[in-house]
Amino acid sequence: MSDRGNPLTSGPRRAGARAMLKAVGFSDADLKKPLIGVANTWIEIGPCNFHLRDLAVDVKDGIRQAGGTPMEFNTVSISDGITMGTEGMRTSLVSREVITDSIELVARGNGFDGLVVLVGCDKTIPAGAMALARLNVPGLVLYGGSIAPGTWKGHEVTIQDVYEAIGAHSAGRLSDDDLCGLEASACPGVGACGGQFTANTMAIASEFLGIAALGTGSVPATNTEKREVARGVGRLVMDLVRRGVRPRDIITHDALENAIAAVATTGGSTNAVLHLIAIAHETGLELSLADFDRISARVPLLADLKPSGRFVATDLHAAGGSRLVARRLLDAGLLHRAAATVSGRTIGVEAMDAVETPGQEVVRPVDRALKSSGGLVILRGNLAPDGAVMKISGANRLEHRGPARVFDSEEAAYDAVERQAIKANDVVVIRYEGPSGGPGMREMLAVTAAIVGAGLGDSVALVTDGRFSGATRGLMVGHVAPEASRGGPIAAIHDGDEIVIDVANRRIHLDVAEKVLKQRLAEWHGPAPRYTSGVLAKYARLVSSAATGAVTG
Repeated sequence: MSDRGNPLTSGPRRAGARAMLKAVGFSDADLKKPLIGVANTWIEIGPCNFHLRDLAVDVKDGIRQAGGTPMEFNTVSISDGITMGTEGMRTSLVSREVITDSIELVARGNGFDGLVVLVGCDKTIPAGAMALARLNVPGLVLYGGSIAPGTWKGHEVTIQDVYEAIGAHSAGRLSDDDLCGLEASACPGVGACGGQFTANTMAIASEFLGIAALGTGSVPATNTEKREVARGVGRLVMDLVRRGVRPRDIITHDALENAIAAVATTGGSTNAVLHLIAIAHETGLELSLADFDRISARVPLLADLKPSGRFVATDLHAAGGSRLVARRLLDAGLLHRAAATVSGRTIGVEAMDAVETPGQEVVRPVDRALKSSGGLVILRGNLAPDGAVMKISGANRLEHRGPARVFDSEEAAYDAVERQAIKANDVVVIRYEGPSGGPGMREMLAVTAAIVGAGLGDSVALVTDGRFSGATRGLMVGHVAPEASRGGPIAAIHDGDEIVIDVANRRIHLDVAEKVLKQRLAEWHGPAPRYTSGVLAKYARLVSSAATGAVTG
């Protein structure tokens, strides 16, 4: 009989459970050891998570080596890159909540002593951290790593190039053969999208948050080091269990600020705003849009990474990885150095182990920063009273005034770009794509990339209550709150209204008299819900504003 305290397997009354566990290969000896859940977001739909089934083998080896019994289980994943621009993209942000809930259910149901969450595509990473924070059992996240860049016509390419090429093709600037050639070359194997898009952004944010071991995520998916990294994570979760260290011991406000600094200094995705607020929510900590603006304003942009820069994640690893980024911020006094990490050492101590490759150009020294402030800004005004999010690392212009071109769906806006109906100086407004109105707050990469591909990236702005891919660049303002479906001012914009975007003053303004705007909103009636049953309808009813992380609980 088991002599340990796990309620799943202990004592004579649990003979039935043990009998069933023995049927799938667990022994009495296995069931006397700490039981460690290995939550896997593996799917064979796309490269981001495809290799996680193999990586789990090494994680489980590490757990066994350290005296634990791994129990692997699977959850869902949605590939943003594959669903982009389709109805299926509405499920992406929803999947973050479903993944978190499903990990919670399996972990609570089985009383695991510890937990490792294997993550890849965009929403799986914050979901893993959210589940750990909610459960507060010893555990950590392991990111499967980035894809290598493809090569096309002698230069490196990523999925960003493919989406921008679609716009160039629609505008007659790229041939069918070239589009096909690029499509066939951009993704040469497994791993998550290669620029500092959402997956790599949240991977480094997780490391600076302390819930992933510093340096583990920046090792690329196909790098030979990755298997030993995975075994090390298996051993590390057992150390966390023995020390009794729980996620909420690690995820503090200082740790959250470190994560924001990592996003800002690497020009990371605006999606990090949603996800870090959601993680904070699971820990019971307060994190607001103002925190992002404050921290980004004092942190320089140091990493020359796509979509706005020259390099990809594999280049960052070769340059010195996430440790090098941490060391730069540490030396500049911009890191809360005493924040704990899952390794048992503070992030300041971990950063001291950075090894910089001589001559690397990926991570700038502070005195040669790409920009004096980070990539994120928060705008407010009569168009976004609760705030809107913009990434300026990928924007060459910091102000814009132009007439609104209003669309009530992403498809309608994309069609207008494809028909070349959008002109220089326009402000493309896409509404009813927010967390509730979408539902699911779709990413607008198809539209933003089409605008860039059509040669309008330097002359057109875009404003939406939806969100953006980490691969988006240009003068693009998202997360407008309140959203249109809940009566936000974005619902009252008319074609031709002048919209002013003023980054220096953190302002987004609809140039319409206050009396007129109030009258329009008083007369406003929202459209019928897109879904009346199922998970998307449930999500639309429950989800909070983008300004509070688009959470459902």
